[in-house]
Amino acid sequence: MMDIEIKGVICSDDEAWYYEWFGEACTSPRTVSKLIQQANGDDLTVKINSGGGNVFAASEIYTELKGYKGNVRIQVQGLAASAASVIAMAGYCEMSPTALMMVHNVSSSASGDYRVMEHQGDVLKTANKTIAAAYVAKTGMSETEALAMMDEETWIDAEKAVELKLADGVMFTNQPLSLSNYQMPAFSNAVVTVPDDVLNKIFKCQRDNAYFLMQQKKKKEVETKLNLLNLGGKNYE
Repeated sequence: MMDIEIKGVICSDDEAWYYEWFGEACTSPRTVSKLIQQANGDDLTVKINSGGGNVFAASEIYTELKGYKGNVRIQVQGLAASAASVIAMAGYCEMSPTALMMVHNVSSSASGDYRVMEHQGDVLKTANKTIAAAYVAKTGMSETEALAMMDEETWIDAEKAVELKLADGVMFTNQPLSLSNYQMPAFSNAVVTVPDDVLNKIFKCQRDNAYFLMQQKKKKEVETKLNLLNLGGKNYE
């Protein structure tokens, strides 16, 4: 049995080092892929507690889990929101009775004239449909139902998730678990943007740190020059 943790921000492989540098929890496709390869067909337990993030990355993780040759058991331990909820659709899913799932529309930022903004609106609507496809494949609900649920930014507890078939059971309730009889849903793509406030915070910290290092370097250079001057001014007997 191999445990895989989906914790913190879901990010691309290229972004992971930002979060790791600041000691913030994150999950990238490369990390999950390596663990899947190590499992080599053994059962997987995927433990989710994430507010979401980059669903290009989440879709890659979802695809890896969907294509895995062994059993995949997903546990929503705290929160499976936004992009993380897409990953929760990749296998037999149980939720802790204290956990939540959240689904909502794709969001992004754009600037430009009316043509750019109208185009961006069309892109977001298309992206919403790709996310809805994951919920449809898992539950059998209609696309219209899934999109309406996303429009409302729906927060779902464990019992409601089971009722909607977004989850297959509630943990610790002695419900029978039969992975061998479970039919994995079909693959679906999904797209969500990385939260801008998180990346802006990181980039600001990077700039501040670079400035600090530059100042420290200048200070060191000045101290070295002063030491040399002091050395040159000494009288030796």
